[in-house]
Amino acid sequence: MLASIETIPSDIPNTHVVHLVGNTPLLRLQRVDPDLPAGVQLYGKAEWYNLSGSVKDRAALWMIRDGEQRGMLQPGMHIADATSGNTGIAYATLGAALGYRVTLAMPANASTERKQMLHALGAELLLTDAAEGMDLSIQTIRERVAQQPERYFYPDQYSNSANPLAHYKTTGPEIWQQSMGQVSHFVAALGTSGTFVGTSRYLRERSSHIRLISVQPDSPYHALEGVKHMASTHLVPSIYDPQLADETVIISSEEAFTTARCLAQREGLMVGISAAANVAAALHVARNIEQGCVVTILCDGASRYLSHRFWEESSDCIGSGDGI
Repeated sequence: MLASIETIPSDIPNTHVVHLVGNTPLLRLQRVDPDLPAGVQLYGKAEWYNLSGSVKDRAALWMIRDGEQRGMLQPGMHIADATSGNTGIAYATLGAALGYRVTLAMPANASTERKQMLHALGAELLLTDAAEGMDLSIQTIRERVAQQPERYFYPDQYSNSANPLAHYKTTGPEIWQQSMGQVSHFVAALGTSGTFVGTSRYLRERSSHIRLISVQPDSPYHALEGVKHMASTHLVPSIYDPQLADETVIISSEEAFTTARCLAQREGLMVGISAAANVAAALHVARNIEQGCVVTILCDGASRYLSHRFWEESSDCIGSGDGI
């Protein structure tokens, strides 16, 4: 069934907002570290160009479409899932556009901006203890759905194969085409793992020489919203393939914060924290090769994180940053 999913139903006109999902730009990052080897190119896929402003639009749309095709999501039902924010915003945006209500469980420490956006989009929020992370949010939404299963469609982004399939069908092919087949290293953080798994599987099929690098935080207690420390989580996503990555780069919250400030001041790109963690990891890779095309995911923009105080600190950027 999943292999036959089309991203957008043929009866939805081209003027409908769901057509704004996918086909995002691939941007050359030339100034964030001006001292990279001359034979190395660094690119980031600007996922804030999606309808709701993040990479999660892709998976959310495919999971909704899969639910409709299988008859599990019908008019009048609520879409219900656990989220750190971005998938929830994608559900709420697409739900509003397609006529579905949305119920979400989310850690209470999600950024103020994310919670404000979800309220504005009309989503019902179940805020859970931040100390328990996403694991408690997942348990909470499962309990709600179990109480009234006829009312809710539970995509379960951590277990739904339509999540990585969205990236296998869209993100991977876009990166391959936009890089003209030159991508040599793909770097992405693990949350649900859908972006990394789906994109990596496609790219590995196109070239057995591509290096696939996953990104994780340095401890269970971190500020990289939406990124999982796999060794400490009680609920490892069932869609996660631990054998897929050729290596894993560990990034601290502080390094991600510094990279976010550097991207703003050096590239004019205001990105979110997980996007900055991806770039920080991609820089680790790029600094240790002599030639190649390193591509990473800029998961979302900074507008959802501007209340974080790290923006007020000094940037500590590497290199002179002069010239392009």
